[in-house]
Amino acid sequence: MVVVLLPSLLAREAGGEGRFELEAATVREALRGVPVRDLLFDERGELRPLVNVYLDKTQVDELDAEITVDAEIRVVAAIAGGSR
Repeated sequence: MVVVLLPSLLAREAGGEGRFELEAATVREALRGVPVRDLLFDERGELRPLVNVYLDKTQVDELDAEITVDAEIRVVAAIAGGSR
């Protein structure tokens, strides 16, 4: 079982749930299993630029990396913007 944790903004979009336990073999598969997958991935199936993913507290660069049982995947949405 893999745990995917979402930040509060994405959790609101997922019906208030910020924690999902699911079966997955890769990071990509786990992220595709959450209800906000369209907010994480663009139309080409690539992770959106301002979305960072951590696997057991280490930033993930390769979404097709295999994951172990009891892994924790944390999604962190970067904040962009500037002053006016």
